[in-house]
Amino acid sequence: MTNYTDKEFMYITETVMRILDTWNLTTQQMVLVIGLPTQTKKRQLDKYRSLKAFPKDDLIIKRLSHIVGISDALRTSFPRNENMSEKWLKTQHRRFDNETPLSVILEQGVDGLCKVRSELDCTFAWDTSVQI
Repeated sequence: MTNYTDKEFMYITETVMRILDTWNLTTQQMVLVIGLPTQTKKRQLDKYRSLKAFPKDDLIIKRLSHIVGISDALRTSFPRNENMSEKWLKTQHRRFDNETPLSVILEQGVDGLCKVRSELDCTFAWDTSVQI
């Protein structure tokens, strides 16, 4: 696990919550994307916006990295319209067998996050495909 200070991890938590808010996800979708326990309530998510950091779990940290990477790639792809991020995530794509990128993420978890990130970020896809 990467060793973040409490302050750094709180910043990451707040950043990811802002990203998920701009994607206009439901509470349940946010819980699934982050990998929190399924019984997590909206009021618990609200605390992650400014009061409390996510659990320092290796799998959650991996998910957070992919979420930030996807957000950055969407920002680069659509620099003049931040609303396109939500639209792109919720539009069917042939490369995902006519599923939405969001549904791929929700159904496949970390693997889905990785697939969506690979589709958006050729440098990430390159790094994952290079064999040494």
